[in-house]
Amino acid sequence: MKCVFIVFNQANTARVEYMLDQLRINGFTFFEEVQGRGTNDGEPRRGTHTWPEMNSAVLTVVEEDRVEELLLTVRKLDNRNKEIGIRAFVWNIEQTV
Repeated sequence: MKCVFIVFNQANTARVEYMLDQLRINGFTFFEEVQGRGTNDGEPRRGTHTWPEMNSAVLTVVEEDRVEELLLTVRKLDNRNKEIGIRAFVWNIEQTV
């Protein structure tokens, strides 16, 4: 099993939910109003007067053979509009209860 953590501008919320539906990824945890700044050329997303935009995030645990398709879809979404931004991070799940 792999955990995929996807962070994205709130403008992409409907697209990310649609992506998960299309990939038949039913289980996830959604985080609203996530603050941060991207590593490469990222502007801060802080919900302030100066930096008013905000991010959201999704955490999902999927079978290892589903990861590449999910990352490919995230990459396609990012390529549609680089300025909005979306990133995915993957790590191993050792155990679940």
